[in-house]
Amino acid sequence: MLVVVNSPPAGHRSNIMSVKLLREYYELCEGGVCQDLLTEEEKRFVANGGMILSGIMQKSDTQNGNGRVYPHRVLEREVKNYAKLVKERRALGELDHPDDSVINLRNASHMVTEIWMEGKDVKGKIKVLDTPSGKVLQELVKANVNVGISSRGMGSVSESAGRTIVEDDFQLICFDMVSEPSTPGAFMMKEAKDIQNKVFTKADKINRLLNEVLNEEE
Repeated sequence: MLVVVNSPPAGHRSNIMSVKLLREYYELCEGGVCQDLLTEEEKRFVANGGMILSGIMQKSDTQNGNGRVYPHRVLEREVKNYAKLVKERRALGELDHPDDSVINLRNASHMVTEIWMEGKDVKGKIKVLDTPSGKVLQELVKANVNVGISSRGMGSVSESAGRTIVEDDFQLICFDMVSEPSTPGAFMMKEAKDIQNKVFTKADKINRLLNEVLNEEE
């Protein structure tokens, strides 16, 4: 099934493309951890052999390495929706980027434990899991491999004033750990229906609608 997007009125952004899998890359703090973001309890957890990674996970209103710009209102909305998954301990991610909108539990390497907006930056904390992929991630970080955080989401984009703008239909799926920046064009065509059925539960959809209503009232 093709996703059909109507042409916008004159004066609006043009050349809106169909829904795609969008992936972005950001480097974490030096050594993987911003010490000033950790609580004393988290520092003790790290001192006892655990691993928590932290830093900037995404940026709004800023053209990234893929040439895309995420409007602040879109990213702020998605962070609020994603925070529900974080609270329910369902905010998992994988090592490397699968070309899919589905999170494979067998490949889970980490779990986002906190996420928040700070100005234009999306910041967060990530607990590395004691899974096969998590152990690989731990060893990579210990070996000082330059590991970065990369968002995975679904949405359409449009062209405006020479920039690629992510549209309001964007939905954040997860954050993956990667070793190299995602390259332009590194996404695949995917149906929006696919996300609704495979990634978000009925409760997630209700929470998303409530957040959108609250945002309109603010």
